[in-house]
Amino acid sequence: MPASADTLTSTLGRWLPSPFLKGSLAFHAAAATAVAVEPGLWPLALGGLAADHLIISASGIVPRGDLLGPNLSRLPAGGPPRIALTVDDGPDPEVTPPLLDALDREGIRATFFCIGVRVAAEPKLAREILRRGHALENHSLSHPYTFSFLGPRAMAAEVDGGQRVIEDVLGHRPRFFRAPAGLRNPFLEPILRSRGLSLASWTRRGFDTVAGDAALIERRLLRGLAARDILLLHDGRAARTRAGVPVALEVLPALARAARAAGLGWVTLPAGCAP
Repeated sequence: MPASADTLTSTLGRWLPSPFLKGSLAFHAAAATAVAVEPGLWPLALGGLAADHLIISASGIVPRGDLLGPNLSRLPAGGPPRIALTVDDGPDPEVTPPLLDALDREGIRATFFCIGVRVAAEPKLAREILRRGHALENHSLSHPYTFSFLGPRAMAAEVDGGQRVIEDVLGHRPRFFRAPAGLRNPFLEPILRSRGLSLASWTRRGFDTVAGDAALIERRLLRGLAARDILLLHDGRAARTRAGVPVALEVLPALARAARAAGLGWVTLPAGCAP
Protein backbone atom coordinates (compact mmCIF):
# COMPACT_ATOMS: atom_id res chain seq x y z
CA MET A 1 0.00 0.00 0.00
CA PRO A 2 1.52 3.38 -0.97
CA ALA A 3 2.48 5.54 1.96
CA SER A 4 0.14 8.25 3.18
CA ALA A 5 1.11 11.89 3.28
CA ASP A 6 1.24 11.69 7.08
CA THR A 7 3.81 8.91 6.86
CA LEU A 8 5.80 10.88 4.31
CA THR A 9 5.86 13.95 6.50
CA SER A 10 6.81 12.04 9.62
CA THR A 11 9.87 10.49 7.97
CA LEU A 12 11.31 13.66 6.48
CA GLY A 13 14.92 14.24 7.49
CA ARG A 14 15.66 10.72 8.67
CA TRP A 15 15.99 7.67 6.51
CA LEU A 16 15.12 4.21 7.70
CA PRO A 17 15.18 1.27 5.29
CA SER A 18 11.72 0.08 4.27
CA PRO A 19 10.64 -3.33 5.63
CA PHE A 20 11.40 -4.78 2.21
CA LEU A 21 14.95 -3.43 2.21
CA LYS A 22 15.45 -4.51 5.81
CA GLY A 23 14.48 -8.02 4.77
CA SER A 24 16.87 -7.86 1.83
CA LEU A 25 19.76 -6.78 4.08
CA ALA A 26 18.94 -9.56 6.53
CA PHE A 27 18.89 -12.09 3.69
CA HIS A 28 22.32 -10.92 2.51
CA ALA A 29 23.70 -11.35 6.02
CA ALA A 30 22.12 -14.78 6.38
CA ALA A 31 23.49 -15.91 3.01
CA ALA A 32 27.01 -14.76 3.91
CA THR A 33 26.82 -16.56 7.25
CA ALA A 34 25.54 -19.75 5.66
CA VAL A 35 28.37 -19.82 3.10
CA ALA A 36 30.94 -19.11 5.81
CA VAL A 37 29.67 -22.09 7.84
CA GLU A 38 29.09 -24.39 4.87
CA PRO A 39 30.98 -23.32 1.71
CA GLY A 40 29.12 -25.90 -0.35
CA LEU A 41 25.98 -23.76 -0.05
CA TRP A 42 27.41 -20.99 -2.24
CA PRO A 43 25.42 -21.91 -5.41
CA LEU A 44 22.17 -21.78 -3.44
CA ALA A 45 23.16 -18.53 -1.74
CA LEU A 46 24.23 -16.97 -5.03
CA GLY A 47 20.94 -17.91 -6.67
CA GLY A 48 18.99 -16.43 -3.76
CA LEU A 49 20.96 -13.20 -3.89
CA ALA A 50 20.46 -12.93 -7.64
CA ALA A 51 16.70 -13.33 -7.16
CA ASP A 52 16.74 -10.71 -4.40
CA HIS A 53 18.56 -8.19 -6.59
CA LEU A 54 16.14 -8.89 -9.43
CA ILE A 55 13.20 -8.07 -7.14
CA ILE A 56 14.91 -4.86 -5.98
CA SER A 57 15.51 -3.82 -9.59
CA ALA A 58 11.92 -4.62 -10.53
CA SER A 59 10.65 -2.55 -7.60
CA GLY A 60 12.34 0.52 -9.02
CA ILE A 61 10.49 0.29 -12.33
CA VAL A 62 7.05 0.26 -10.70
CA PRO A 63 6.34 4.01 -10.43
CA ARG A 64 3.55 3.64 -7.86
CA GLY A 65 5.27 1.02 -5.74
CA ASP A 66 6.49 1.65 -2.20
CA LEU A 67 8.80 -1.31 -1.55
CA LEU A 68 11.81 1.02 -1.73
CA GLY A 69 10.28 3.64 0.57
CA PRO A 70 7.33 6.02 1.00
CA ASN A 71 5.69 7.07 -2.25
CA LEU A 72 2.72 9.41 -2.49
CA SER A 73 0.38 7.98 -5.10
CA ARG A 74 -2.89 9.23 -3.55
CA LEU A 75 -3.85 12.21 -1.46
CA PRO A 76 -4.24 11.62 2.28
CA ALA A 77 -7.59 10.57 3.65
CA GLY A 78 -9.86 13.08 5.33
CA GLY A 79 -11.22 16.45 4.39
CA PRO A 80 -13.46 17.30 1.45
CA PRO A 81 -13.47 15.07 -1.65
CA ARG A 82 -10.63 16.35 -3.79
CA ILE A 83 -8.26 15.24 -6.54
CA ALA A 84 -4.94 16.60 -7.77
CA LEU A 85 -3.71 17.29 -11.27
CA THR A 86 0.04 17.07 -11.81
CA VAL A 87 1.82 18.29 -14.95
CA ASP A 88 5.29 17.01 -15.83
CA ASP A 89 8.37 17.90 -17.88
CA GLY A 90 7.96 21.64 -18.38
CA PRO A 91 7.92 24.50 -18.47
CA ASP A 92 7.41 24.45 -22.23
CA PRO A 93 7.10 27.77 -24.11
CA GLU A 94 4.52 26.37 -26.57
CA VAL A 95 2.33 24.30 -24.26
CA THR A 96 2.55 25.78 -20.77
CA PRO A 97 1.05 29.25 -21.53
CA PRO A 98 -2.19 27.95 -23.14
CA LEU A 99 -2.39 25.26 -20.47
CA LEU A 100 -2.20 27.90 -17.74
CA ASP A 101 -5.02 29.79 -19.46
CA ALA A 102 -7.09 26.61 -19.69
CA LEU A 103 -6.51 25.83 -16.02
CA ASP A 104 -7.67 29.36 -15.15
CA ARG A 105 -10.85 28.88 -17.16
CA GLU A 106 -11.62 25.62 -15.37
CA GLY A 107 -10.68 26.92 -11.92
CA ILE A 108 -8.04 24.23 -11.43
CA ARG A 109 -4.87 24.69 -9.40
CA ALA A 110 -2.32 22.10 -10.52
CA THR A 111 1.10 20.90 -9.41
CA PHE A 112 3.83 21.33 -12.03
CA PHE A 113 6.81 18.99 -11.72
CA CYS A 114 9.44 20.99 -13.58
CA ILE A 115 12.85 20.04 -14.97
CA GLY A 116 15.66 22.23 -13.66
CA VAL A 117 17.26 23.05 -17.01
CA ARG A 118 13.86 24.06 -18.38
CA VAL A 119 13.22 26.35 -15.44
CA ALA A 120 16.59 27.97 -16.13
CA ALA A 121 15.70 28.35 -19.82
CA GLU A 122 12.18 29.70 -19.13
CA PRO A 123 12.39 31.63 -15.86
CA LYS A 124 9.51 34.00 -16.66
CA LEU A 125 7.25 31.09 -17.49
CA ALA A 126 8.22 29.27 -14.30
CA ARG A 127 7.42 32.41 -12.31
CA GLU A 128 4.06 32.64 -14.08
CA ILE A 129 3.18 29.13 -12.91
CA LEU A 130 3.62 30.24 -9.31
CA ARG A 131 1.98 33.62 -9.87
CA ARG A 132 -1.21 31.93 -11.03
CA GLY A 133 -1.46 29.93 -7.83
CA HIS A 134 -0.07 26.58 -8.93
CA ALA A 135 2.56 24.54 -7.10
CA LEU A 136 5.96 23.97 -8.67
CA GLU A 137 8.01 20.94 -7.63
CA ASN A 138 11.28 19.18 -8.49
CA HIS A 139 11.44 16.77 -11.44
CA SER A 140 15.26 16.50 -11.48
CA LEU A 141 17.85 18.71 -13.14
CA SER A 142 17.87 17.20 -16.63
CA HIS A 143 15.35 14.30 -16.64
CA PRO A 144 17.81 11.56 -17.66
CA TYR A 145 16.09 8.39 -18.81
CA THR A 146 18.95 6.50 -17.16
CA PHE A 147 17.95 7.92 -13.76
CA SER A 148 17.15 4.54 -12.24
CA PHE A 149 20.63 3.28 -13.20
CA LEU A 150 22.50 6.14 -11.53
CA GLY A 151 24.73 5.67 -8.51
CA PRO A 152 24.15 7.70 -5.34
CA ARG A 153 26.45 10.59 -6.30
CA ALA A 154 24.97 11.10 -9.78
CA MET A 155 21.43 10.67 -8.48
CA ALA A 156 22.01 13.21 -5.73
CA ALA A 157 23.38 15.62 -8.35
CA GLU A 158 20.13 15.37 -10.32
CA VAL A 159 17.99 15.93 -7.23
CA ASP A 160 20.17 18.75 -5.89
CA GLY A 161 20.59 20.37 -9.29
CA GLY A 162 16.85 20.59 -9.84
CA GLN A 163 16.33 21.89 -6.32
CA ARG A 164 19.09 24.48 -6.65
CA VAL A 165 17.87 25.88 -9.99
CA ILE A 166 14.30 26.22 -8.76
CA GLU A 167 15.41 27.92 -5.56
CA ASP A 168 17.86 30.24 -7.33
CA VAL A 169 15.47 31.25 -10.12
CA LEU A 170 12.23 31.42 -8.16
CA GLY A 171 13.18 31.78 -4.50
CA HIS A 172 10.92 28.79 -3.96
CA ARG A 173 11.88 25.53 -2.26
CA PRO A 174 10.09 22.41 -3.58
CA ARG A 175 8.69 19.91 -1.10
CA PHE A 176 8.11 17.05 -3.53
CA PHE A 177 10.26 15.16 -6.00
CA ARG A 178 9.05 13.03 -8.90
CA ALA A 179 11.56 10.66 -10.47
CA PRO A 180 11.96 10.85 -14.26
CA ALA A 181 9.32 8.50 -15.70
CA GLY A 182 8.75 7.41 -12.10
CA LEU A 183 11.77 5.06 -12.26
CA ARG A 184 14.28 4.89 -9.43
CA ASN A 185 16.51 2.63 -7.32
CA PRO A 186 17.21 2.21 -3.57
CA PHE A 187 19.63 5.16 -3.53
CA LEU A 188 16.86 7.72 -4.05
CA GLU A 189 14.95 7.45 -0.78
CA PRO A 190 17.85 8.32 1.58
CA ILE A 191 18.79 11.21 -0.72
CA LEU A 192 15.26 12.62 -0.55
CA ARG A 193 14.96 12.10 3.23
CA SER A 194 18.17 14.01 3.90
CA ARG A 195 16.93 16.93 1.81
CA GLY A 196 13.42 17.14 3.25
CA LEU A 197 11.74 15.97 0.04
CA SER A 198 8.88 13.53 -0.41
CA LEU A 199 8.60 11.20 -3.40
CA ALA A 200 5.38 11.65 -5.35
CA SER A 201 3.98 9.50 -8.14
CA TRP A 202 0.36 9.32 -9.31
CA THR A 203 -2.84 7.29 -9.14
CA ARG A 204 -3.48 7.22 -12.88
CA ARG A 205 -1.82 8.58 -16.01
CA GLY A 206 -2.83 8.89 -19.63
CA PHE A 207 0.55 8.30 -21.34
CA ASP A 208 0.00 11.59 -23.13
CA THR A 209 3.61 11.85 -24.28
CA VAL A 210 3.17 8.88 -26.60
CA ALA A 211 -0.53 8.95 -27.54
CA GLY A 212 -2.21 11.89 -29.28
CA ASP A 213 -5.71 10.40 -29.04
CA ALA A 214 -7.53 12.66 -26.58
CA ALA A 215 -10.44 10.23 -26.15
CA LEU A 216 -8.03 7.44 -25.20
CA ILE A 217 -6.22 9.66 -22.69
CA GLU A 218 -9.55 10.68 -21.18
CA ARG A 219 -10.61 7.07 -20.69
CA ARG A 220 -7.33 6.20 -19.00
CA LEU A 221 -7.58 9.13 -16.61
CA LEU A 222 -11.29 9.00 -15.86
CA ARG A 223 -11.91 5.27 -15.51
CA GLY A 224 -12.64 4.77 -11.82
CA LEU A 225 -11.97 8.41 -10.95
CA ALA A 226 -12.38 8.91 -7.20
CA ALA A 227 -11.53 11.27 -4.38
CA ARG A 228 -7.82 11.42 -3.45
CA ASP A 229 -6.67 10.50 -6.99
CA ILE A 230 -3.53 12.12 -8.38
CA LEU A 231 -3.68 12.52 -12.16
CA LEU A 232 -0.73 12.97 -14.51
CA LEU A 233 -0.52 15.02 -17.71
CA HIS A 234 2.42 16.66 -19.50
CA ASP A 235 3.24 20.11 -20.81
CA GLY A 236 6.80 19.12 -21.74
CA ARG A 237 7.21 16.45 -24.46
CA ALA A 238 3.44 16.54 -24.99
CA ALA A 239 2.00 14.45 -27.78
CA ARG A 240 -0.16 16.23 -30.34
CA THR A 241 -3.58 15.38 -31.72
CA ARG A 242 -4.05 14.98 -35.48
CA ALA A 243 -4.87 18.68 -35.55
CA GLY A 244 -1.52 19.46 -33.93
CA VAL A 245 -2.98 20.47 -30.56
CA PRO A 246 -1.11 19.36 -27.41
CA VAL A 247 -3.24 16.54 -26.11
CA ALA A 248 -3.35 17.89 -22.54
CA LEU A 249 -5.27 20.92 -23.83
CA GLU A 250 -7.85 18.67 -25.48
CA VAL A 251 -8.24 16.49 -22.38
CA LEU A 252 -8.48 19.15 -19.69
CA PRO A 253 -12.12 20.22 -20.27
CA ALA A 254 -13.28 16.60 -19.99
CA LEU A 255 -11.38 16.19 -16.72
CA ALA A 256 -12.97 19.34 -15.35
CA ARG A 257 -16.47 18.21 -16.34
CA ALA A 258 -15.97 14.75 -14.81
CA ALA A 259 -14.71 16.24 -11.55
CA ARG A 260 -17.70 18.60 -11.31
CA ALA A 261 -20.12 15.78 -12.04
CA ALA A 262 -18.55 13.68 -9.29
CA GLY A 263 -18.49 16.55 -6.80
CA LEU A 264 -14.69 16.57 -6.65
CA GLY A 265 -12.61 19.66 -6.01
CA TRP A 266 -9.03 20.26 -7.12
CA VAL A 267 -6.02 20.77 -4.88
CA THR A 268 -2.25 21.07 -5.28
CA LEU A 269 -0.08 18.44 -3.64
CA PRO A 270 1.36 20.82 -1.00
CA ALA A 271 -2.14 22.00 -0.06
CA GLY A 272 -3.61 18.52 -0.19
CA CYS A 273 -0.88 17.12 2.05
CA ALA A 274 -0.81 19.97 4.55
CA PRO A 275 -1.41 18.88 8.17
